[in-house]
Amino acid sequence: MPRWGLLVEQNLGFGGQRRVWSAGVMEHVDGTREEALEVLRQRAEAYRPVHPTSPKRRRLYRESDGFVLVLDGAWQSFHCRFTVIEQLYDSAAPEPEPPALPEPEPEPGQPPPPVRRRPVVPPEPPRAWDADVPEVPSWLDRDRPS
Repeated sequence: MPRWGLLVEQNLGFGGQRRVWSAGVMEHVDGTREEALEVLRQRAEAYRPVHPTSPKRRRLYRESDGFVLVLDGAWQSFHCRFTVIEQLYDSAAPEPEPPALPEPEPEPGQPPPPVRRRPVVPPEPPRAWDADVPEVPSWLDRDRPS
């Protein structure tokens, strides 16, 4: 079954000279491309980008591989691009767990192996942790009469 990455691209940083177009994978979806596009649409509709902080208007457009979110801010417009991308490999993917081997069946005439159970430990009685600490410390000088 193919694995799809949900990619978001947006401007990060402040000021005209310090903005950087940045991309990141929001999550992965295992399934069909249509299923991944549906999850991507839900994520794009709810997405809150860095810029603008208080959008005046939001518009979501569909394109062949995803969506474009256009946001009108107080001074200018910003956009985010959402794309479905197929993952071909991952160099840091966790190793798949080996399949569990079935337990061997006992031979006829032998008793089954004993089942190991954890010993039942009774709970400890509650302790008076602060029994030696006075309610009002003496260093506050509250124990002398006024």
